[in-house]
Amino acid sequence: MSKKVLVISDYRPTSSVRPEAEIFIGLAKMGYSIDIMTYGEAEYCTRFREHGIRVIDFHPAKKFDRAEGAFIRKHLEEGKHDIIHLFNSKAIITGIRAAKNLPVKVVLYRGYTGNIHWYDPTAYLKFLHPRVDKIMCLAKSVEEWIARQMPASSRGKLITINKGHSLDWYDSIEPGNLQSAGVPAGVFTIACVANNRPMKGVKYLMQAICLLPPGLNIHFLLIGKGMDSPELKNIVKNSSYRSNIHYPGFRKDVLPLVKACDAFTLPSIKGEATTKAVIEAMALGIAPVISNVPGNRELVINEESGLVVPMKDAQALAKALERMHTQADLRSRLASGARRQIAENFNTERTVREVDAMYCSLFG
Repeated sequence: MSKKVLVISDYRPTSSVRPEAEIFIGLAKMGYSIDIMTYGEAEYCTRFREHGIRVIDFHPAKKFDRAEGAFIRKHLEEGKHDIIHLFNSKAIITGIRAAKNLPVKVVLYRGYTGNIHWYDPTAYLKFLHPRVDKIMCLAKSVEEWIARQMPASSRGKLITINKGHSLDWYDSIEPGNLQSAGVPAGVFTIACVANNRPMKGVKYLMQAICLLPPGLNIHFLLIGKGMDSPELKNIVKNSSYRSNIHYPGFRKDVLPLVKACDAFTLPSIKGEATTKAVIEAMALGIAPVISNVPGNRELVINEESGLVVPMKDAQALAKALERMHTQADLRSRLASGARRQIAENFNTERTVREVDAMYCSLFG
């Protein structure tokens, strides 16, 4: 008999949740009975229903609301679900409480490292809660971080499963108009997509730009919120490349713009798992230059599917960016390797199989 699963997650941002949402469509095709609690206005609700998935227009608005917990518990009791799979903080805290004393397996998702500590009492409301049966970690670095916060006897709860992508999702994307983002025509362009936070290490990219030899026909497209901060601009104020850096801010046409670029970079310094922006660039056939931050270093194989440099090393980053610019054969080989890496090792079919195996393991 197939298992019945209740999923609680936010599926409103269609493009960003696609790798997760397609897991449950894949499981439904395998015979699982899937109920999904999410916001009713989410565009993905239509696709869920098309594949026989029941959509419940609900998502917890708070973490400790009794009425919301009672709503989830009512569905667990009436639906006789075998598994409840929880994907964000509000869902996790409310869902765990709702499952108290019910014969349902509790599975959590964790997508980034840090912010879980054994000495923090709030951790025992979520990932260190004894009621949790399994924790699905996006990368090995996430699993290793949580393992350090729990006793050895509990580490069997941890499993690493990447959210896979399909190259088919990206093959229809055409290169966008870089001129609409301020980039001149006919120049070599490197994209960086992130919201500017310290963990993204964008200041090291700015330092690397200052270290590039003068006279290169190279431009940088920094897409995301806060990329034009005074702090970042101050780093490059004396660089000959300062006018070659473009700050379009948040854009909805990110993928077409990245597709139109020649290379991609993300110099993160902490907190990453496998960054979606890097995966997307690779799936688009754009060779990446990344730092060896845990998580992403599992994604990009140095000299095969991209270039990997030490964290916080602006000099090494500058050399790698220059190589991307000057060595067309290398760039082409790495771009092909990047697509192949996603197709072979980070594909959605593999993710569905691994989640199925994880669910089966909960029942021996």
